[in-house]
Amino acid sequence: MNLQKKEALAHLTSLSDWLRWVFSCLNQADIYLGHGIDSCWDEALQLVLSALSLPLDPDELVYQATLLPHEREKIIDYLDRRVNKREPLAYIIKKAWFMGMPFYVDSRVLIPRSPFGEWIERAFSPWVDADKITSICDIGTGSGCIAIASAAVFDNASVDAIDISSDALAVAKHNVDEYGLADRVNLIESDGLSAVGDRVYDLIISNPPYVPNEEQASLPEEYCHEPESALFAGNNGMQVVESLLRGATKHLSDHGMLFVEVGQYGDNIIALFPELPFTWLSCSQGGEGIFMLTKKDLQKAGY
Repeated sequence: MNLQKKEALAHLTSLSDWLRWVFSCLNQADIYLGHGIDSCWDEALQLVLSALSLPLDPDELVYQATLLPHEREKIIDYLDRRVNKREPLAYIIKKAWFMGMPFYVDSRVLIPRSPFGEWIERAFSPWVDADKITSICDIGTGSGCIAIASAAVFDNASVDAIDISSDALAVAKHNVDEYGLADRVNLIESDGLSAVGDRVYDLIISNPPYVPNEEQASLPEEYCHEPESALFAGNNGMQVVESLLRGATKHLSDHGMLFVEVGQYGDNIIALFPELPFTWLSCSQGGEGIFMLTKKDLQKAGY
């Protein structure tokens, strides 16, 4: 898409002018909104205000301020990457929000957008007695957002944040340090639960890769910037989830519970484990496909 940069630089002066133009460009470009922002206007606000190092709720007077040449060039650079290179905005501004909390992100990790935020904020009530939660495991931690949010809500719990990727764990460490939680969130490089020894947890939470390999070619271009290992998991997408279900029992406390996200692929896991009594959680803030199982559920089914 031709962004008409020269014309914009020649005629647009105020922050308000640039917001309007960026919104128009995003709208005309038919960008894909699937990474936590659901409107081109909100995307334009985040893009422009982040380029100018401004908060997302500036004083109204700021919108009439005249932008300097280097500020305009930075907005155009961000917009070019978003429209022509189809980079997700979170990677451009190096920030995403989960449960209202900001997290550093880059292309080493999946961009936070899980419906788990709603349930963590509710402390998984009424399914979980928050006072009994002292140990949590987050499998496939990526940016660390689920582990950090869980530590914030369950303030008496220690959290093991697991990922198979050392690159992802480097991003998670940055976020853990930013939130001052290094004493409560322990980062572990592991393929699932393979490296946790005999540890047991009151909660195991996982937003693993669950997209079938065959769907890779049909995904919007924005997803191509995310790590494949965080998205795709075998022909039916359930390779990681299946391994987790078969190995979780020995790592759950007697009152332990397992929560896993599989998105729109719930039928795939039901087909693999028809004997398991999955409880599916409703997601009023968007998203789908979080199931719950207790240790007793898994044991009764022979796992």
